[in-house]
Amino acid sequence: MIELNVLGQSESNEASGCASGSCGSTGDQLSHLPEEIRKKVFNHPCYSEEAHHHFARMHVAVAPACNIQCHYCNRKYDCSNESRPGVVSEVLDPDQAVKKVMAVAAEIPQMTVLGIAGPGDPLANPERTFSTFRQLSEKAPDIKLCVSSNGLALPEHVEELCKHNIDHVTLTINCVDPEVGARIYPWVFWNNRRVKGRKGAKILIEQQQKGLEMLVERGVLVKVNSVLIPGVNDEHLKEVSKIVKDKGAFLHNVMPLIAEAEHGTFYGIMGQRGPTNEELVDLQDACAGDMNMMRHCRQCRADAVGLLGEDRGDEFTMDKIEMMDIDYDAAMVKRRAIHEAIEAELEVKHNKPNEALVTLSAIRKKETRPVLMAIATSGGGVINQHFGHATEFLIYEASATDVRFVSHRKVELYCSGGDTCGDAETTLEKIIRTLSGCEVVLCAKIGYEPWGMLEEAGIQPNGEHAMEFIEEAVAAVYLDMANNGQLEDKPVAAQQLTA
Repeated sequence: MIELNVLGQSESNEASGCASGSCGSTGDQLSHLPEEIRKKVFNHPCYSEEAHHHFARMHVAVAPACNIQCHYCNRKYDCSNESRPGVVSEVLDPDQAVKKVMAVAAEIPQMTVLGIAGPGDPLANPERTFSTFRQLSEKAPDIKLCVSSNGLALPEHVEELCKHNIDHVTLTINCVDPEVGARIYPWVFWNNRRVKGRKGAKILIEQQQKGLEMLVERGVLVKVNSVLIPGVNDEHLKEVSKIVKDKGAFLHNVMPLIAEAEHGTFYGIMGQRGPTNEELVDLQDACAGDMNMMRHCRQCRADAVGLLGEDRGDEFTMDKIEMMDIDYDAAMVKRRAIHEAIEAELEVKHNKPNEALVTLSAIRKKETRPVLMAIATSGGGVINQHFGHATEFLIYEASATDVRFVSHRKVELYCSGGDTCGDAETTLEKIIRTLSGCEVVLCAKIGYEPWGMLEEAGIQPNGEHAMEFIEEAVAAVYLDMANNGQLEDKPVAAQQLTA
């Protein structure tokens, strides 16, 4: 088994004098982790930043009921083009879910992880949840099983989770102070009654902390999700990060509030804004000193299928699955071959010198500023996507010592094929606003019109590094900028933002 970069976090690398990202070999980055943990995360796209370029996940929606109410959630809403937690197109029974998992495993051999994340709370639907896990443990033992929960019912189900070899659990913990919690949760359903306000939030927090400690004691890796709500828990999340780390959580994933009014949530209707890209990254950086931070989360639907950043759920509705004729034995052979090929490819990459660091070593004695670059990629850790085909850009920061992944930004599709590319000027303007702060866009190809508008906005398009590894290409572009004297003055994009 090869060792993948577990999120490339600054705290683990700074201990050896490096910033986060590509500093040192991948093996060095994981040397502080026990072998059994490396085995658990090396192909888990949610627990490993590098794995998410190569391995896929899926969620099955078998848990419709929920035992708490959140001001940012509305599970009644569904749109096939909407990607956010709690949204599903069809709720499945356990037998249907297992059939769907087997079909996806056959058709998407890179799929390594099955999670139950809703649309309600899996542990508020224990019979449906554990029936699904029981069947999958027998029929698909090579697939990792995960569960995401608000934690209210977690302590009473820890033993059952461990019986099914579930060694990845995600807990949503938005606060550790009941006063803050009362502003997020109007009620929890506890002991057959609704408990409101501060009292309800206090019960939820106590159950979350107890469940976290119980999981850690049993060797389960726990990822903590927190929704960043400006003016409500933004500063408080620093304390949350410290506490969950002290209790043994493996990762902390600070996610932006999604609160558009059309979603029908309380926050959306009341006009509660979400954080800016800069506010999100600043808070993640502030928490990073105390906790490994997950930065590549896509806030997936409760029925998401495919690589992070894509959703192929429409290909696997139950009516379509019923029509499939799949040779599962042959499909499982193909799965093993695909996994072995990915591991072999990554092993070659990891065993060669870190080209990004070699490149950056040429400018370490120069006074340079960090630069944000936007990457168009469809997976594989390489620059392989046309600018007009991107629905998100990965944002990397280059400096004289490091290349690190910092975030992703979703955009509307600019080019839908045929003669429509370039017609939607307003879409291009939105994309450019979304990429504010970035000075370079790296993509496989780009059209004449978006090239010109990006340049006018102070963002340099670059199609010269197609099919190259992202970190190496970013380092090469940064070196060119340093040699051309572009890193000494304030960037044009930043000048426009602050004008």
